[in-house]
Formats: sequence, C-alpha cells, structure tokens
Amino acid sequence: MTRPAVSILLPVRDEGRFLGETLASLSAQTYADFEAIVVDDGSRDASAAIAEAHARDDSRFRVVRAQRAGMVAALERGRAEAEGAFIARMDGDDVALPGRLETQLEALESEDLTACGGRIAYFPRRLVGDGGRRYERWINGLVTPEAAALDVFVECPLPHPALVVRADALAAAGGYRDCGWPEDYDLVLGLWRRGARFRNVEEVVLRWREHPDRASRTDPVFAQGAFVSCKVDHLRRSLLVGWESVVVWGAGPVGKAFARELTKHGTAVAGFVDVDPRKIGRRLYGAPVVGVEAAARFACSFALGAVAREEGRQQVRDVAAAQGRREGVDFIAVA
Repeated sequence: MTRPAVSILLPVRDEGRFLGETLASLSAQTYADFEAIVVDDGSRDASAAIAEAHARDDSRFRVVRAQRAGMVAALERGRAEAEGAFIARMDGDDVALPGRLETQLEALESEDLTACGGRIAYFPRRLVGDGGRRYERWINGLVTPEAAALDVFVECPLPHPALVVRADALAAAGGYRDCGWPEDYDLVLGLWRRGARFRNVEEVVLRWREHPDRASRTDPVFAQGAFVSCKVDHLRRSLLVGWESVVVWGAGPVGKAFARELTKHGTAVAGFVDVDPRKIGRRLYGAPVVGVEAAARFACSFALGAVAREEGRQQVRDVAAAQGRREGVDFIAVA
C-alpha cells in the first residue's frame, strides 16, 4: 500500500459528546490522501467506541487505545504510528472546514513553508468572551511569515488544532516534549529556532469549540506562569545568546513575570523602562525603573517589550524603533 501524504494526529480523552462531529469533518475533507490516527488516552466515556465505529466506515481512520498518560504521550504515540510526509493536528472537540487540508498543503508546497496554521472561528459565539475574541483577531492577522515571526514570543502564532507541519521538521525539533508548559507552543518555538518559516493561511480552516472543560481552561501547563517559562527558555536558547543582560520595557505584571523568570535562570535584568510616573524612580528586583528618555543607558542590554495589550506593544515597538532598536536583533515583543 502507498503511504498517505498526511497523517492526522487526534489525541482523545473523554470527548464523546463532540467526537462524532469532529471525525465527520475530517472524512468530509476535499483532500482525501490522509490517514487519521485517533489515540484514545484512557477515556472513561464512549470516545474509543465512537472512533472505532467511524473507522469501520472510513478505512483512513484507525484507533490506538492507550493507558491514560497525557497529551504529550498520546501525541508521541500517534507520531510513532504516522506514515505521512506531513503531520496535521486535530482535537476531538473541534470542527475542520472541508477545504482545510487542501488549502494548507497548497500553501506549504507552493511557498516552501515548514508549517502552517489557518484562521479560526470560535464557536458557539455566546460563550466566547472578550479575551477569546481578541485572541481570534490577533491570530487571524498572522497570515505572513514575517508577521508570525515578529509575534512568536507574544503567544503561539499557529493554532495547534489547525497545525500542519512537515514530518521531518517535527522530528528534527525533537517531537512533542513534556516540559511542564504548552507542548504546542514549545514545538512552534523549537521550529522557529531552527529557522522554520510558517504562517496562517487566509481562509478559516477550523471552528474552535469554546467550552469550560477545554484543556486550556483546566490543565496547569496552560497557566500564565508556564507560558512565561516556555518563552524564557527559548529566548535564552536563541535571541539572548551572547547578551549579558536584558532591559525590560514595561514594569507591569508582564514585565515583572519575565524579570522573575529571567533572573531565576541566571539572566541579569539591568533595568526597566516605563511611562508611568508612579513607577519611574523605583527599583524592581534590584533594578532601576527609568523613563523612556533614559532608556539609552541600557543600550548594551537586549530589550524585551513586555506589554500585554496589542496597542501597548505597538507603542513600545514604535519607540524602540525610534531609538534604533531592531526587532529580532536587539529587541523583541513579549506578552
């Protein structure tokens, strides 16, 4: 038998109420040359039985039953079974639009991308809060490799349930790792560190289901502190190599969180730059807080633009550029 072009990894745990719709959306893809590997991670509901019934009707699907070991173990189990040159991801509670794989593979092959995601639409809309809507707008704007690279340390620029990546690049990055932080973001940052080019295609490819039991709501690896740990780990392995210290632009909660994590791992924080007169003149973690006009005193330190809101990040980027900072060289925006 010939190998499929795409292997879809679909780890499942207790997704019985949504799984049938998810599997049907994959069977309805306009691109047909795929295999779908459903790894049941010790479900206690009917998830495995639902997947096995679907596999009897669509031979491209197969089900691997595993003991409950977590997302990373399930993904790696599925990856070991995968035969495709491309690896696609899907979650058991989301819905793929029919042209998803076709659109993404065309972009990967015609643009020589390492990976790609796509625009997403959260549903049902009544459950999507302001934060979800902001995230949706942000990620749906990252449709060029340049935009995705600039914001790679803001948040994961590729929505993981909509990811398609070259299998050899995924293997070279070490696959999925269990580091105590989000495995999807860890992978994308690992790809980026190895020079990968990626973007989201302009089409909406995934309906991303919002509900209170989503792993991002309940799993501690998605806590804010875990995200900061992930970003700092990859920063220290990439942009911060060769720099003796960091200056943090932003003395609010985001800047403080990065300063704590950097200091914890031995990267000196030379100072903070802020516009709030109530903060200027104080010291945080032993480092001075100065105004923008005094930022030049930290010219020998790498600059992190640590601001949560998009409009604030753009203001920091503008000021940094005006002071001669080059994004991706001696400055990067984080959140």
